[in-house]
This record gives sequence, structure tokens and C-alpha cells, in this order.
Amino acid sequence: MDCDIYPVTWKALMTHRNAPLSETGRLRLALCVVVDKWSLRAAADRFQVSVSTAKRWADRYRLHGKAGMTDRSSRPHHSPRRTPTRIERRIIKVRVIRRWGPARIASLLRLAASTVHAVLRRYRMAHLAELDRATGAMIRKTVRRYEHPAPGDLVHVDIKKLGNIPDGGGHRVLGRAAGRRDRRRGVGYAYLHNAVDDHSRLAYTEIHADEQAITAVGFWARAQAYFDSCGIAVRRVLTDNGSCYRSHVWRDALTSADVVHKRTRPYRPQTNGKVERFNRTLLEEWAYARPYQRESDRRADLPGWLHFYNHHRRHTGIGGHPPASRVPNLSGQYN
Repeated sequence: MDCDIYPVTWKALMTHRNAPLSETGRLRLALCVVVDKWSLRAAADRFQVSVSTAKRWADRYRLHGKAGMTDRSSRPHHSPRRTPTRIERRIIKVRVIRRWGPARIASLLRLAASTVHAVLRRYRMAHLAELDRATGAMIRKTVRRYEHPAPGDLVHVDIKKLGNIPDGGGHRVLGRAAGRRDRRRGVGYAYLHNAVDDHSRLAYTEIHADEQAITAVGFWARAQAYFDSCGIAVRRVLTDNGSCYRSHVWRDALTSADVVHKRTRPYRPQTNGKVERFNRTLLEEWAYARPYQRESDRRADLPGWLHFYNHHRRHTGIGGHPPASRVPNLSGQYN
């Protein structure tokens, strides 16, 4: 048998970028060594592979014949250091229920973020950017993200309506049926007025009984004073198109403070996405974090949680650092 009658071309033999031989090329090499008694070096030179590769395919042919020329899995028979199945299930459960990223899941389960990321990839979990964070449904649009270069370049402002907790607890304490009866007793609503700096994500929040223009203006005066005390000079404010933000008193308050007011496009809340995301974090980690017995208990927890958010909570949008780390010389940053 003359191996030269089998023309070898690289285009014919390449099955993927790291494979010098196709299955047909491996068979030809093995036949040259086993049948025609070529030396391993001569066969290796002819097929432009290493001597060890030529020996591997020749030995495989002697043991298994033509069937031995197919690819085999490189996966090891045993993986003693692989994450246990029960831990993998906990990771997937947290991802599905809470829709958290690897860093937050790792913090909760006391694992390395790289381990969580590897498990999510192994199970082919969708990226959070591909999911609707409220429903978990897949979305097709790619959200363009932006960040202003310095604190104060833009502050996002918004209002979040929140039901008050009746004395004795709401439905999270008493159950759904009792909770609905308490709603009919007219415990009312609270309005969370929130301001979030675009660059640092530093946040300021107040609870009020309404969302009227005069209330919004008073909130902004105190929010701006807070940012000033942190060394942040606010230049622009972004709001939605709520009636309080379209009022003359709001316009005059910002104009007198030399602050430019911008509004989002109608029906495009994602334009004000940083404060919208803060709203959701506020509900998940403070408002609904535990079954409060009364509204006053929940409100008493807000200042402590807000300090934790600004000074200690890791924010994945800014590299896993707290917002205060992006505000130079902020007092209380390390408390």
C-alpha cells in the first residue's frame, strides 16, 4: 500500500481549529504505520503532526480498528473537586427565584463568585441582561447602558408608592385574606421620594404622605443639601413626566439652584433606570425584607438600611464597591 496515493490537504483534514487531522486523515496515518510499516517519525513528517500523535493513532487503530479514529470526550472520569450537586441546586434556585448575579449569590451562599459563574454556565442559565427582572421572561432588546463621568453630572429622581403596614402586621404576617381585610380599613399609602446619583449610585430617600409638587420640591431641597454635604455639586436632574415634576414650582426651584431639569421620554421608564433599579432594591431589601408588625417599625429601619446601602453594600454596577467609594472624602465612608 502506497500512502502517497492519498492526497492530504489541510482544508480536507481540518475539523476544527485545533485538529490537524480529520478521522480520514487519522486512518491514513495509522494504516501507514500499522500496515505499511512506516516509522512513526516518517509518518509524523508526512502528515505534519508530532511523533506522539502518530503513535497515539497507530495504537488506537491496533486496539479498536477504524472505530478508534473517532474523537473521544476529554472530560475526566472523575471530578473530585467539582461543586456538589446540592450546592449547584441551591445556586440555580437562588438565580431563578431572586434573579441575582454571581457576586450576590456567592455572598449569600459563601462561595467564590467564579464557582457560581461556572455553575450558571454549566446549566446554560440565561444572562440577566436577557431577562425581564420583574417577571423572569426572556427579552430580546439589548439595553444600552451609560454612566456619567463624575458625581453630580446627573441625579435620577423618582417617587415610589408603597402600601402602609397596619398595626399587627399585613398579609405577610396574617396571610392573604386577613391582609386584604386590613387594606379595606384604609391604612393608606406612603410615597418614597428617591434621588440617586448617576455616577456613584449614592442615594437619598424620604417617606412622605403624598406626591404633590410642594412635597417634591421640599424633598429636593433636602436631597440637594445632602449631596452638597457629600461634596457633590448637582448639575442636572432627570425625572419622569409626573405632574409634580411638570409644575411651575418644581421648575422654579431647580432654576433658582442653577440645576438643569431633564425628563424621560413618555412610556420609557428605563431611561431613568438607575433610580428604578434602586426602587426595586429598596422594596426587596428594606420594605419587604421581613414581616414588620407595624408601619413605624419599618420606617425606623430605613435610615440604617440607607446607610448600609451607601457605605457597605456591594454594588455590581460599579465593580462590587459601595456607592460611597466613588465619592471622595465622604464622611462616614468607613463606619
